[in-house]
Amino acid sequence: MRRTALMMIVLAWVGGCADTPRSGRRESVSRPPASTDQRLCHARLGAAGAAFTPLPDQYFGAGCATVGTIRLASVRSDSANLGLTHLGPVACPLAATVAAWARYGADRAALQILGSPLIAIETMGSYSCRTIAGTGRLSAHALAQAIDVSGFVLADGRRITVLGQWWAGSEPEQRFLRTVHASACKRFGTVLGPDYNGAHRDHLHLEFTGRSFCR
Repeated sequence: MRRTALMMIVLAWVGGCADTPRSGRRESVSRPPASTDQRLCHARLGAAGAAFTPLPDQYFGAGCATVGTIRLASVRSDSANLGLTHLGPVACPLAATVAAWARYGADRAALQILGSPLIAIETMGSYSCRTIAGTGRLSAHALAQAIDVSGFVLADGRRITVLGQWWAGSEPEQRFLRTVHASACKRFGTVLGPDYNGAHRDHLHLEFTGRSFCR
């Protein structure tokens, strides 16, 4: 009897703890069924050879949210998988555009201009709850609608960065960076680079939203 009573007390204590949220921990959000647009976007990414994981919608307040996003692990070039560094949640349509640009714009430009394909694209991230510098307007990053690309790693071991080679690189390196910038301008809504202002001296801001603003 004593043992049975003790087990009942332990089970009651465990059950009570299971219903108590841990302090400071965000409760998980169950993922609703994907919309038709999301399913089509996921299919498009899969057909392009991208590796990705759908993420649950999250709302962070102050207008910041990650809705319909994925975690993009890699995209496909003509001959290999291209890794993506430091990339957080990305809106699926943006990810699909990045996948196409990486293959047809960046990787092919690297092979044609620098003589080597890419193996990775370095980024400075995607989602960030912040405003556009000097304004009160939310940045596209606050909705996971933009990524910042800082560099490219070639299969032959070279690393081409916006900060290091946009102005001071060799002629082929500078031509490569300006070519991938121009290619991005044909695909994304807003593209900002070192020619725009000092805040973009070390990266290319690739934004799905906007109306063909390219600097």
